[in-house]
Amino acid sequence: MKFLWVTIMNLMSGWNDELVNVSDINQFLYCPRRLYYLMFYQTQGINEYLADGRENHARQSRRGGWIREMYIRSDGLHLHGKIDIVDMNNGFLPIERKHGDRFFDNDLVQLCAYAMLLEEFSEKPVYKGIIYLYGTGKRHEIRITDELKEKVYTVIEDIGRMNPDLIPDFVDNRNKCKKCSVLLYCLPNESEILEGDNV
Repeated sequence: MKFLWVTIMNLMSGWNDELVNVSDINQFLYCPRRLYYLMFYQTQGINEYLADGRENHARQSRRGGWIREMYIRSDGLHLHGKIDIVDMNNGFLPIERKHGDRFFDNDLVQLCAYAMLLEEFSEKPVYKGIIYLYGTGKRHEIRITDELKEKVYTVIEDIGRMNPDLIPDFVDNRNKCKKCSVLLYCLPNESEILEGDNV
């Protein structure tokens, strides 16, 4: 657990005081350039993927023992966010719902950040979380590991260093651009030509 204390001390020493929204961790890991436009230019476009995801969230079922959209903030963790669902039937279990039929590493880190918030709030260990995929209707149990927690702290630091005067590089996997809601603001192909060697 030593790395956790070292990272916390790094966060407290001379770093941006603003709390990081957990959803921004996912955005940053998907593409730092995407988060740059969302953070500094408030350019959240709407596309079919975003609209469908919102509709699925609105239609979700209600069951006993669940807390829907639980907001938690933590100055100590430098985080805040709204957990989709907290399952109280199995201790405190964060559930993150995702559009599509698969999940990715950035989704695991986001879920871990919610688990860390929930752990601090409940003062009880949170060893696992759930990712629910609308595309398959299946729940996937995810173990909350020290490696995932370390990644959360690393991304918090990276986001804290973002600067409106320094635009991040283009994402390596350009297929991500096709589904990105800031595509019309980023214009990756056109911007790459204009930025040239500055990329």
